[in-house]
Amino acid sequence: MSLARQLMKNKMALCCLMIISIIILLGIFAPYIAPFDPNKVRIVRKYASISTEHWLGCDHLGRDIFSRLLYGIRSTLFLSLLTMTITIIVGSIIGLISGYQRGKFDEVIMRLCDIMLSFPSQVMILAIVGVLGVGIENVIIANIVVKWAWYSRMIRSSVIKYSRKNYILFSRAIGAPHSFIIRRHLLPNIMSELVVLATLDTGWVILNISALSFIGLGVQAPTAEWGLMLSEAKNVMIQHPMQMVYPGIAILVVVAAFNLLGDCLRDILDPKEKTHV
Repeated sequence: MSLARQLMKNKMALCCLMIISIIILLGIFAPYIAPFDPNKVRIVRKYASISTEHWLGCDHLGRDIFSRLLYGIRSTLFLSLLTMTITIIVGSIIGLISGYQRGKFDEVIMRLCDIMLSFPSQVMILAIVGVLGVGIENVIIANIVVKWAWYSRMIRSSVIKYSRKNYILFSRAIGAPHSFIIRRHLLPNIMSELVVLATLDTGWVILNISALSFIGLGVQAPTAEWGLMLSEAKNVMIQHPMQMVYPGIAILVVVAAFNLLGDCLRDILDPKEKTHV
């Protein structure tokens, strides 16, 4: 049974996939959906309550919260997906080469991975951002630098496991090109594991980018970003608690959707390790 059909039969996976798809579409079409410019300051509308004009009210500068949430999808979710895509590509290429070729290159890469993985990821990210400077570009670079080693090690382990299969040994014996073996035999086998790992890890990246923006190291004002919106609202969380509730719920929903989708994909693609929640 194809993956699409299995997803259609799994209600939880289908629900999560629909939520993620809808949020992505809202982010893509944010300029056409948002009723106001997310960065337009209107002090006279400071902390305006919910109305037909402002569906979720306004923040401390009179900016429309609903519009900022929509544009925040681009800063929070899209940048997280970009970070994950680059990390997966880099980690997969290095892991494939290391696991397939072995030898000295494998030894050097694995020792480098050991060094990278010996440091706490959050400490490493803060150190890299501290050296490179504040900004979302440096946050993305820091996340890639920290996570590539983990993906390389995981992909290498899978490549080594499948490299011992008879059909790959036969392909090598008859002199099949290495590119053919990797493309036709190894990649299809490790792709399911890669998809599950990437889906589960996307939630971590979203939280990481939002957290760094919250403490002022990621996305900078006045750009709309959910973590930054939480930071701007923390000083009035008693007087105006809903200022923090909206971006907090947005982060919660997206992260939960990716985590649940990852669990469902793991159950579908690897039934032997099916988890019962």
